[in-house]
Amino acid sequence: MNPLFLGLLVAGVALVIAVLVYNWMQERKVRRRITAAFTHPGAGREGAEPSLRRGDIEGPVSQGVAVEHANAAEDAYLPEDEPVPDETLPRPLSVAYSARDGVAPDADIECVVLLHAAQAVTGAALEGARSQHQAKPARWLGRRGEGLPWQELDATAGPWSDIAACLLLANRSGAATRSDVEGFLHTVAGAAATLQSPCALPDATDEAARAEALDRFCADLDVQIGLTILKAELGQIAGTRLRGVAEASGFRHDPAGQFEYVDEVGNVLWRLQNYRQEPFTVDNLRVLTTPGIVLLIDVPRVADPVRVFDQMRLIAKRLAQTLEGVLVDDNRRPLDDAALAAIRDQVQVTASALRAAHIEPGGTRATRLFG
Repeated sequence: MNPLFLGLLVAGVALVIAVLVYNWMQERKVRRRITAAFTHPGAGREGAEPSLRRGDIEGPVSQGVAVEHANAAEDAYLPEDEPVPDETLPRPLSVAYSARDGVAPDADIECVVLLHAAQAVTGAALEGARSQHQAKPARWLGRRGEGLPWQELDATAGPWSDIAACLLLANRSGAATRSDVEGFLHTVAGAAATLQSPCALPDATDEAARAEALDRFCADLDVQIGLTILKAELGQIAGTRLRGVAEASGFRHDPAGQFEYVDEVGNVLWRLQNYRQEPFTVDNLRVLTTPGIVLLIDVPRVADPVRVFDQMRLIAKRLAQTLEGVLVDDNRRPLDDAALAAIRDQVQVTASALRAAHIEPGGTRATRLFG
């Protein structure tokens, strides 16, 4: 054999082996990051269940696009001898806030400016400032003296000696920009002048940088999980049939175009949505048909996510039986109990990560950040 040809053949084989090894290493690296950050890039909403989703909710979303939960039974666990790089793990917020009530200013997630009135004032004195539109949710709090509890301001309560103006730095619509912060600080400065209160305004650029960091931090913890039920044998579910079954199972119809499953005090535990993008309205449910439905749990926004997932899983199985459908994964393969258990483990991991970051699922801090 020609030595040159032999050398090229050996080099080609070596190159192919090197590419395979590299791809294998990259895949393992990505899968480690999936488990650490609980997300990885995925396809669109249809045909992507079960799924871990960031920001897959009504309205604009900037903390992340829909992301798949890879084949649950295969990808739920990783070898213990493969540590995850530190940079993929979120840095916890302050533990001090989690020990207080949900009303007090939260400097970890809000731009907070404190004002001390020259004379105690009622909420009416700040009505102008409070009515100013802000790009991000803003709160005006008052307390009657140092060490006393903070309360939400309204036009009649008071008198207050201390005022706290608080602007949320990030939520699912994204991070507060420098312009957003500057607008808020301009309003606060006007209120300070009205109260004849000196105040130290933070730097808008620094606050915007904090907002960007907070937004990135929350993106890794923003997880929603969906279970899909498809009609067996490529059939269709009639809207009238679906509505009757859903309401009999404890769901209530939401004018936004979905069904909600709520607890005894009205908190939404999970939602039932159309497998297609079309919403479920009162009118179209009379004539609509759909190949399937998706049950979706918003992990950061529910208390005790694992228990709630267990309830949703049972309801999903009952609905599948009643509607003559099948619980499927993103490849339309039936989900068995092992796959569902693996998804449950992901819910547990996410809930634990939120608590480690001092964000109690379903708590005040969580509902602000993931609203």
